[in-house]
Amino acid sequence: MRYKKRIEINPNILVGKPIIKGTRISVEFILELLASGWDTEQILKNYPQLTKEDILAAVEYSLEILKEEKVFAV
Repeated sequence: MRYKKRIEINPNILVGKPIIKGTRISVEFILELLASGWDTEQILKNYPQLTKEDILAAVEYSLEILKEEKVFAV
């Protein structure tokens, strides 16, 4: 779980949304960029405070959240 070194939740920053440590860039925002078709190089060029490891941490964090999601048949 490499993401734990790079993702933080601070209620004083972006109302507690998960962010990349040391930035105000949320995991949600990174995922939106990826979902919109941006590749890693585009993200890094436009947000030079991020690293490739930060982007991977955002994806890994999201994966862990989904793994913990409970689904019930209706």
